[in-house]
Amino acid sequence: MSNKKTAHIISHTHWDREWYLPYEKHHVRLVKLVDTLLDKLDQDPDYRSFYLDGQTIILEDYLQVRPEQKERLVKHIQNGRILIGPWYILQDAFLTSSEANVRNMQIGHQDALRYGQISKVGYFPDTFGLVGQTPQLMQQSGINNAFFGRGVKPTGFNNTVADGEYESSFSELQWEGPDGSKVLGILFANWYSNGNEVPANAEEAISYWKRKLTDAEKYASTGELLFMNGCDHQPIQLDLPEAIRVAREMYPDTEFIHSNFIDYLQSLEQSLDRELSSVRGELRSQRTDGWGTLVNTASARVYLKQMNQQGQMILEKMAEPLSAYASLLGHEYPHHLLTYAWKTLMKNHPHDSICGCSVDEVHREMVTRFEKSRHVAEAIIQDQVKVITDRIDTTCFSRFGEDTRPFTVFNMTGHERSGTVTVELDLIRHYFNEDLSFDEMKSRVKQLALEERVVVDSEGNELKSTITDLGLQFGYDLPDDKFRQPYFARSLRIEFAASAVPANGYKAYALIRKDSDAAKDGTSSSLLVNERTMENEYLQVSVEQNGSVTLTDKASGRTFSGLCIYEDSGDIGNEYMYRQPDGESPMTTENIVASVTVMTDKSYESAMQIVHQWAIPKGADSLLQQEQDELVWFTGRKSARSEEMMQLEITTTITLEQGAKGLKVNTSFNNQAADHRLRMLFPTDINSSVHQADSMFEVATRDNQPAVEWNNPSYCHHQQSFVSVKDGETGLTIANKGLSEYEVLRDSRNTIAVTLLRSVGELGDWGVFPTPEAQCLGEARAELMIIPHGNNAPEAAYAVAYQFQVPWIAEQTHLQKGSLPPIYQWFTWEAQGLELSSVKMVENTGDLALRWFNMTLGESALTVEPKFSFNDVHKSNVLEERQERIDGTNGQVIKLASIGPAEIVTILVNI
Repeated sequence: MSNKKTAHIISHTHWDREWYLPYEKHHVRLVKLVDTLLDKLDQDPDYRSFYLDGQTIILEDYLQVRPEQKERLVKHIQNGRILIGPWYILQDAFLTSSEANVRNMQIGHQDALRYGQISKVGYFPDTFGLVGQTPQLMQQSGINNAFFGRGVKPTGFNNTVADGEYESSFSELQWEGPDGSKVLGILFANWYSNGNEVPANAEEAISYWKRKLTDAEKYASTGELLFMNGCDHQPIQLDLPEAIRVAREMYPDTEFIHSNFIDYLQSLEQSLDRELSSVRGELRSQRTDGWGTLVNTASARVYLKQMNQQGQMILEKMAEPLSAYASLLGHEYPHHLLTYAWKTLMKNHPHDSICGCSVDEVHREMVTRFEKSRHVAEAIIQDQVKVITDRIDTTCFSRFGEDTRPFTVFNMTGHERSGTVTVELDLIRHYFNEDLSFDEMKSRVKQLALEERVVVDSEGNELKSTITDLGLQFGYDLPDDKFRQPYFARSLRIEFAASAVPANGYKAYALIRKDSDAAKDGTSSSLLVNERTMENEYLQVSVEQNGSVTLTDKASGRTFSGLCIYEDSGDIGNEYMYRQPDGESPMTTENIVASVTVMTDKSYESAMQIVHQWAIPKGADSLLQQEQDELVWFTGRKSARSEEMMQLEITTTITLEQGAKGLKVNTSFNNQAADHRLRMLFPTDINSSVHQADSMFEVATRDNQPAVEWNNPSYCHHQQSFVSVKDGETGLTIANKGLSEYEVLRDSRNTIAVTLLRSVGELGDWGVFPTPEAQCLGEARAELMIIPHGNNAPEAAYAVAYQFQVPWIAEQTHLQKGSLPPIYQWFTWEAQGLELSSVKMVENTGDLALRWFNMTLGESALTVEPKFSFNDVHKSNVLEERQERIDGTNGQVIKLASIGPAEIVTILVNI
């Protein structure tokens, strides 16, 4: 390494939009900061540049209050003095979906381009660990680097970083993803504040730089030393040019420059003369003591994660693809509304927000944002569904009579689907503007005779169904060309077994009179074996005296026992980290007798309700409050659980559907206990040293045993849609909706423990911040699915888990002629080990963007057959920019012969 030393001082502020203060209080401080920055840049040419934290939302937040300052902002951005992008927000990597990460990058690029240049910096200053596919996401975004603070070195209280060994020899490293993509990784080894508040006083500068230069050189692989001049919500250092001049005088052998990331990277790459350490895959601080990983933010305020799962799903799997399909019919794709909905949702994605580790006011506002984004998405879906259903030819049902009521069921997943569908249909409507008195209108609706009716498919086959009269219902239409149209209707709720609804498509059905000669009778049977056992083609399920579930996979003959037992333990930690009291053993429902009731006995579905009455401690003892007030760090606390007990009633509903390969598990309870964690246990009894978990564009493989450095008794991890344990013969996958934390217990049974609730009473970082609402008192729920699998590829079980995330869409239509057939799918695809991730339109080209990812580490091939006409096809990156043309098209068939291991593959179909 050269003896030449250059101190690259980069000015920045790490801007948490909300955290220990509510959003608007931080917002006010942001406006002051940017005002000061603009004045400084105008007045002092020696203050060269400022990095605006890698997130363009800061520009939105500032200009919301100071729109008259846009011209000044644009000037300094275009002159390269304010560096912006590439993200819209700095998100948490593990708690946001694959497509949310892509939209974040896409929207950040789009917004940055409106102002000037995009800073191609993979910026993750305080992200709580990093997902394994980050290098591929960066490379596909035209970024060859990643700057990060956590994941390979211990980081603890108040962002202090510990000395000692870690995965890399230097602060510079090669980071490789599972697909082989590589980026230059830059670890903030001395944190992203190691050049903060540089002294302009000579005497102070000597001491400051002696310490700082030594600290940086300890980890740097070259003489190019990085100093970050800023920290969380850090005001601008106005005298930095003077402080740099002083540093040059005090240390003439070191070149001090007011730098930026691009100049630093160029200098670093020119100076590298040694091989860097290579780190592969996820960065989760695996080689640390395990106390500072912040993984338990995955279970802080679980309700936020559940709302986020719903919000992401409704945009990714429903609003976007439906809008794309409607656009293929000539309807305008609502780019503006989708971007607005995504931005509203992503305002909840910064780590201190989605992680649930802020003050209560922050998370109250998050609930409103989740609802706002969902409402926009639901409005989009309603419009697009109507566009499509208005074009479906339902004349095949005309033979059943004029009072036939057709409806359409949409399957918005990438695989053919069967299951129980619920839809509400109006038999008759009377609008308020009709020539009827108000009372006569209601009377006609209420007195409508209800003959026996059945559900049929487009071939006239009668389907197993349950029909419930909902009586008089008020509704209204909101036409595009006239005033709102209120009405009264006679409505029915239809529940039936849909079968083989095509992937990326729909199937039309109808409600008809039972006496129609055209209907072909369906068979009737029951899935119920006895009052504690139910069975379908694939699974046998029994409920034991203690409420646990025994499940047999018929294909493999493997039986899993002790499923769905609950575990409760004390938690004297905080929103960031779980901490069980010393000497405590978790409580379980293993020895509690549960009541079991048959709730549903239908030919296509059976359900049982399991109720536990369980006495658990009311909270922690009084010492915990004292330890919190005195800022006793959670690892050193001596508090225990209270001896005062309270009753917790847990209701578990297990549902088995005809043709289902998984068992649905719904849990509900009213939590009135504090300072505890509730989990559901799924013993696998599978002999494996590793397990798999769904992550961003990856089914990640993780060790069941932690590294030797790990001291934390807990070894929890993040998941998105599922976690799975398998060997060469069998496997068990547990899918979830918004339950982001799990642990594979080291109990000789490889039990999967999924966290349902974690109750704590403080934020728990650098000060005393009580958060009583983080106790999550009140009604709570959880949805899971148990999916066993045998010798077949586990990817089939993973597909069921992904499908579990997405609800059916069912919409009433009319007897009508149309251009679309009663059964249709917009495209078919085939590939081994791939999962469909996204269907959407590209704004600037009008291309249809289709994206998959390879769940495996093997090669694959992809065949796609659109059912609509198109021009040509291009490969793309995640920014959905056209790359090389795909020449493998043969008529309507698109072929990609080689899909690499763990590859994210996007194609653009030009319509």
